[in-house]
Amino acid sequence: MEQFELIAKTFQGLEEVLAQELTELGANDIQIGRRMVSFSGDKEMMYRANFCLRTAVRILKPITHFQAKDADDVYNAVKAINWADYLDLDTTFSVDSVVYSQEFRHSKFVAYKVKDAIADYFRETTGKRPNIRITNPDLRLNIHIAEDKCTLSLDSSGESLHLRGYRTGSVEAPINEVLAAGIIKLSGWQFDKDLIDPFCGSGTIAIEAALMARNIYPGVFRKSFGFEKWKDFDSALLDRIYNDDSAERAFDHKIYGYDLNVRAIEVATANAKSAGVADCIEFAQRDIKHFEQPAEESLMITNPPYGERLVSPDLLGLYRTIGERLKHAFTGGEAWVISYKEECFDEIGLKPSIKIPLYNGALECELRKYQLFSGRLNDFRASGGEVKTAEEKEKMGEKRRFKLNRGEFNGRFADQRPSRETDDNNDYDPQYAALRNKHFEFERLMARKMRNQTADRAPRREHGEREGRNYGRKSGDFGGKFERREGRFNRGEGKFGQRDSRGFKGGQRGERPAGGKWNSRGHRD
Repeated sequence: MEQFELIAKTFQGLEEVLAQELTELGANDIQIGRRMVSFSGDKEMMYRANFCLRTAVRILKPITHFQAKDADDVYNAVKAINWADYLDLDTTFSVDSVVYSQEFRHSKFVAYKVKDAIADYFRETTGKRPNIRITNPDLRLNIHIAEDKCTLSLDSSGESLHLRGYRTGSVEAPINEVLAAGIIKLSGWQFDKDLIDPFCGSGTIAIEAALMARNIYPGVFRKSFGFEKWKDFDSALLDRIYNDDSAERAFDHKIYGYDLNVRAIEVATANAKSAGVADCIEFAQRDIKHFEQPAEESLMITNPPYGERLVSPDLLGLYRTIGERLKHAFTGGEAWVISYKEECFDEIGLKPSIKIPLYNGALECELRKYQLFSGRLNDFRASGGEVKTAEEKEKMGEKRRFKLNRGEFNGRFADQRPSRETDDNNDYDPQYAALRNKHFEFERLMARKMRNQTADRAPRREHGEREGRNYGRKSGDFGGKFERREGRFNRGEGKFGQRDSRGFKGGQRGERPAGGKWNSRGHRD
């Protein structure tokens, strides 16, 4: 098959993990960038990247690279592409844009210019314009601009790849699936011991760990991929990838998830059953105060509350308890904790052997490793114990460089704080956010000015009444909570596994029996 360039996007801090995944997958020409890894491969590699990668949020296929000094250059370069090769008049499309540039201050404006160029191409060649659809389009495009360097790509993933498809429910402030998988890989867990998450929430870390231990690819739960609507989509190739479970394996240890919230345990249990890994995970309601020394050798990976979206009545006290339990009830174990605030880490009261900077959405977090041992440090080292490996020392050097770069950024944009906004795949960049916020502030000032001018011209009305509609901000007007309804991702009709368009009809993939093969994407024989 023809080889072409591909780009896998990820979170800042997970680039090397993603590059390792691509190496294991057999990709060529792997190059690590900022929040992305470029590589090359054929159509099968592109399908497998979407289907198999655990730490990628999106797989892009570049159409063209060009330089642009202004919006007109972008428009002309995009319009010059033969768009009939990619879409028809009845194909809906949308454009996402990511911009890091002093010249292009507004990413949405760039997206508009791309849309206009495509629409004008069809208007001039056919006399008609294609349809633009923001939600669930047939074709997604991505324009990336770094200063004057532009890349226009096809988005082969569709929805963000962190949306695995196994969730039946969620709780407040769940960790992103891609970030959870990345943390597990950073821990170096080799599936040779038990894994514990004492703040499991909806079970994301536990479920991602179980899927990894069983080598079940995350794409098996997906409803669809973006490339399935492309003109050159190969259904037989995707079906072959989908039905190949030869790499799956047994897992001889156990994963434990604990949480104080009863509702969280119920949701986590349902999610694990939906993912087909309920038999190797044990969820239970348990306060961290009652954490006891595990019977078997264990690794801990956890994402406790940060005090941002999920608030604890005594946040610092909670972290003190974590430190106390690690010291007295996890002797000989290894714990990885991701959190946001330095003062929270300070309350743990233990010296980490490594600190890895990671972004959890817009939050600048750290993943810290704690090597637990009994007695004195010198005695532990004398007995052959290793608190910090050579690789971890190297990563600590990278941490210092990260802080240095962050300080330079804060100096340049001291008067602009990054927004907490983020897109569906948490594709967040601090410098871009600062530039974007500056532009949005200008827009807000202009909008306010226009409203004031309109108010001066308009006749006065009674407070809170405009043409029969009440605009008063009374208490309770916006008191309801937005509920995110998360149902099971289905292919075709009702149950998971049914997919009419490909002629497959499988049963629900719940608790899977050990051994056997999948028959038609459903039950094992």
